[in-house]
Amino acid sequence: MAAAAAAEDWGGGGALPQVYNSQQAPRRVGKAGEEAGGSRRRLMAEAGSMEKLRRVTLWLKKVFENQPIPHYEVNPQTVNILYNLKEYSETRERDLAFLVEDMEKRAAEYEAQAKYLEDLLTKGLGLSLSSLSSEGTTYLNALVNSAIALGTKDTSLASFFCAINYTSFELSAIESKNKELELEFANINKKLTAALALEKQLEECLRKTQDNLEVERVKAESRSQNLKFLRDKSEDFKIRIKAAEEKLAATGLDYSLMHQSILSMSEKLEEMQKEVVPVKKKLYSYLDLTPNPSLVQVKVEEARRELNALEAELSKQIFMLTLEVPEPRKYKFT
Repeated sequence: MAAAAAAEDWGGGGALPQVYNSQQAPRRVGKAGEEAGGSRRRLMAEAGSMEKLRRVTLWLKKVFENQPIPHYEVNPQTVNILYNLKEYSETRERDLAFLVEDMEKRAAEYEAQAKYLEDLLTKGLGLSLSSLSSEGTTYLNALVNSAIALGTKDTSLASFFCAINYTSFELSAIESKNKELELEFANINKKLTAALALEKQLEECLRKTQDNLEVERVKAESRSQNLKFLRDKSEDFKIRIKAAEEKLAATGLDYSLMHQSILSMSEKLEEMQKEVVPVKKKLYSYLDLTPNPSLVQVKVEEARRELNALEAELSKQIFMLTLEVPEPRKYKFT
């Protein structure tokens, strides 16, 4: 088939040409083979889908019996879903059938064993339920109920011992588990108590923080109001000072008698006093010289004249200050 397809690809007839490309021919043959293989796979897939659809349809008819099958869209996805559901349902039904069969076998075995024991009691020992006393019947019922509760296969002493040991082991494991759970619960309770205490502390801290924030907010508002008041007062004082200066200027006040001018003159006076100090020291140094009447007299006279000039200048400055300082007057600022 692949060869025939390759021959048809060459366009022609049934025979290949005598001269052809050795690389191109196998490629064409392989391509034809792939197409044939793909066709076979598609046919097999379609056949499998049809088989699945047939089985799904039979299963749906079995499930709904005489009722009509609900309409559903037939496509590969829905068919696969229904097919998987069918497989799961059939597997579950088989398991249930096996379980029912096993339970029926066990019931038959239990009935045969009960019949054997009943025959043993009635025929072998001559006992029956009617011949037992009420106390014996009570004990027998208690024995049976105990066997059922413990899950023993019979009422023999060995079965009861095994069941009691197993139950005791389970009880010990459960008690150990309960102790672990109690310990874990105690730890969780401690953590919960600590968490609640921490939450309470956080709530208290939050409340205090909110109170402090409220106090600080009030203080900030008060400071803002005070700052605004001070700014307003500063502007008012600037306006009043400017008005007072204009009023003083209108009255002919000499600005040299103002406080700043007096401070400047005071600083000059201090400087002059400092200049007098070295002259006095120089004069005192001359006093320590050896006596020379003519030279000493000349130096003393020069120093005396210089000192007298400085003192006169100082006295003049002090006198001028006293003359220039006006008498205190009261001005009314508005």
